[in-house]
Amino acid sequence: MTNDKGILLESGTNELEVVEFGIGSNRFGINVIKVKEILVPTPITNVPHSHPSVEGIIEIRGEVVPVIDVAHLLGYDPSEQPKLDKFILAEFNQLKVVFHVHTVTQIHRISWGDIEKPDKMYQGLDSYITGVIKIEEEMMLLLDYEKMIALINPKSSIDKESIQVLGNRERSNKHIMLAEDSELLRTMLKETLQEAGYSHLTLFEDGKDAIEYLENLKNQNQPIEEQVQLVITDIEMPQMDGHHFTKRLKEDSSLSVLPVIIFSSLITDDLRHKGEIVGANAQISKPEIVSLVETIDRLVL
Repeated sequence: MTNDKGILLESGTNELEVVEFGIGSNRFGINVIKVKEILVPTPITNVPHSHPSVEGIIEIRGEVVPVIDVAHLLGYDPSEQPKLDKFILAEFNQLKVVFHVHTVTQIHRISWGDIEKPDKMYQGLDSYITGVIKIEEEMMLLLDYEKMIALINPKSSIDKESIQVLGNRERSNKHIMLAEDSELLRTMLKETLQEAGYSHLTLFEDGKDAIEYLENLKNQNQPIEEQVQLVITDIEMPQMDGHHFTKRLKEDSSLSVLPVIIFSSLITDDLRHKGEIVGANAQISKPEIVSLVETIDRLVL
């Protein structure tokens, strides 16, 4: 796998490339930016008292990395041909993890606008679905990988208690918008920001809903900066991703005054330039919640 091609060098196009993998006959996708390498299975060292979906650990070029059995985590049957299985080495949220899957097939280039948000009536697996992609009269599901990791290792995600290092906080009347597709992270961010004193929050599941909200506000004949003081956005979201959302906002003369913080698991040295190109005022990697609060303070107080 390589990140040095095509769409990965562009910013704000609202497109992405997805690596398709299979669990049984079911099709799933993971953003190619998260994928470092596709590996054949290697011997795994079991770890006592680990999560039931954690098969153990393996060593990859000197690094010890956990292996997650995706089929087990999603409630599917084990592979019928384990010798043909694949390991997906992924990196996000400042950590590396191996996803044990049954097959890896191809890469799809798609628009976030073609990714449908999951229906609230789905049962069971819905808690892990962030998007549905229709391909060749079938459906490929995008999963909430951050939530999968957070449920296995809560310390790897946003920790509300960590902001205690900032000391006593005063309440703020600043209006903050937040676009985040993961329901779990949306809830955790809301609770953490409220703990930090920011209780005037408006939450959205994707950039499309967020930009429509802002466009409606600017038509109310009142300066936008008096109605909203800050925008926080994830990158990976169905309908409209965070880079395209930021680009749309910064290209609008009425909205461009609003500071934008990109808060994403995809913030790395190699990808930071993408946020800079679309005009983000700050970029912070999940789960650095203390840095997020400090940046909010700097931009709005």
